[in-house]
Amino acid sequence: MAEYDVDLFVIGAGSGGVRAARIAGGYGAKVMVAEEFRIGGTCVIRGCVPKKLYAYASRFADDFEDAKGFGWSFPEKPTFDWHKLVQAKETEISRLSSLYRKGVEGSGGVMVQSRAEVVDAHTVRLMHEGRNVTAKYILVATGGSPTLVPPIPGMEHAISSNEVFDLKEFPRRLLIVGGGYIAVEFASVFARLGAKVTLAMRAENVLRGFDEDMRNGLRDGLEHAGIHFRFCALPAKIEKLSHGLDVTFTDGSTGDYDQVLVATGRHPHTHGLGLEKAGVELNRSGAVKVDGYSRTNIPSIYAVGDVTHRLNLTPVAVREGHAFADNVFGGKDINVDRDDVATAVFSTPEIGTVGLTETQAREIFDVVDIYRANFRPLKSTLSGRQDRTIMKLVVDGTSDRVLGAHILGHDAGEMAQLLGVAVKMRATKADFDATMAVHPTAAEELVTMRTRTARYEKEHRL
Repeated sequence: MAEYDVDLFVIGAGSGGVRAARIAGGYGAKVMVAEEFRIGGTCVIRGCVPKKLYAYASRFADDFEDAKGFGWSFPEKPTFDWHKLVQAKETEISRLSSLYRKGVEGSGGVMVQSRAEVVDAHTVRLMHEGRNVTAKYILVATGGSPTLVPPIPGMEHAISSNEVFDLKEFPRRLLIVGGGYIAVEFASVFARLGAKVTLAMRAENVLRGFDEDMRNGLRDGLEHAGIHFRFCALPAKIEKLSHGLDVTFTDGSTGDYDQVLVATGRHPHTHGLGLEKAGVELNRSGAVKVDGYSRTNIPSIYAVGDVTHRLNLTPVAVREGHAFADNVFGGKDINVDRDDVATAVFSTPEIGTVGLTETQAREIFDVVDIYRANFRPLKSTLSGRQDRTIMKLVVDGTSDRVLGAHILGHDAGEMAQLLGVAVKMRATKADFDATMAVHPTAAEELVTMRTRTARYEKEHRL
């Protein structure tokens, strides 16, 4: 009789957990995966995928308007049907969820639709079935949950990013609380779909931690789209009335809205998983503490993805899950490299970025050179739109290595993915300059920015 029921028990069927299960199964491991909600995790069900689909939907508003400048005319004004978009989104994420299940089962794994809690170092309890399963290894891959802050009177009337995709009625007046990437992405989407959007935040600008040129460019782009900002102001009270939600802000002002979306970040989904009782160490934010190999302080328990709160991106969770399985079941020695990871903000305008911001580079390097381009894209010359594309290279002034690349504009995320290869390979500004441009494209500016716009040198005092 086997010592354990399975070789690997995965809690959470998101991107990281499913990848780990598939790779472990490929090595011959007996695997079981438990998911309490829907297979696919945040990215597929309530995050990246539906968000990008909604971003696509919202951008048609601009496309219809821009088409007039290229000779197109429409006999009737285009109309938008919120319910059709919600249903189309649901069809696609259901398809992807099914593929995730097939991926696990195709590699020999067993998928269980149940909440699972850790009992001890080698035991997991399936709560819906009321039975225990023993495992040689346990992998926690439960991701994150929306953080509803600030805790104010009437907060129960607000919604999070979990609910916003499936609203029964389209909100004509929408207040979004937060200034991070989730908040600005939804602000872009709903403004272009026809809502009157207000964005309220504690800070004085959007996207804390991003490069300043990108932050300022996006703020201007959002204002141009009609989004109203309330900087340095948060809701203090939400009251439900017959005409909607009456919100009082910390600066004393008020506003009426159909919905209030709180998008102030996400926290590790570890509450109630039994981890602390099993002896697994968590940090102050509730994240599972792990080493470079995703091991917890309990040798048989590992964790990957957002639940560890290291770098909360889907591709990182996938890489961590893959590396875990390779190391534990494939006998390899892989420590995931989280430096210079390219990422995108799917707002409109879009942001693509990789590497260090100007501020970060100036804190680390003695000499930093900056190259900038700010131009009106070719498409806008006929459409009449006042869009701007902003590109920026941050360069080590001593070695000439490109430390960071930042883009605001159409398809910025696509460009950032390719720039990620160059930055990861430690390409120099001379390498960029030696690369022939593709004309006419926006991306050609990345290899034709020859004039340095700024140089910063540290003062060294004895």
